[in-house]
Amino acid sequence: MLKYDDLYFVIGTGDIMRLDKYLKVSRLIKRRTVANEACDAGRVIVNGKVVKASYEVKLGDIIEIAFGNKTLKAEVTQISETTKKEDAKEMYNIL
Repeated sequence: MLKYDDLYFVIGTGDIMRLDKYLKVSRLIKRRTVANEACDAGRVIVNGKVVKASYEVKLGDIIEIAFGNKTLKAEVTQISETTKKEDAKEMYNIL
């Protein structure tokens, strides 16, 4: 059974986050619903695999997003629940 300290460790690490939320917080995609739709349409690939919006993003993951004829490829460098607009670019590196 989990104790309070164990629960804090699981929730408080900040090492994982749902893909749709990460895309929104990092501002790679403007809205979470749009991120969800992109995942459902198979336009988001993480580490070479098509994934659902519920995929848990980890540090070092490579995310590819197909925007029409263009593809954006980024590496996850930071995960945080919230971020300022100016600091959002620090959450990933464009490859």
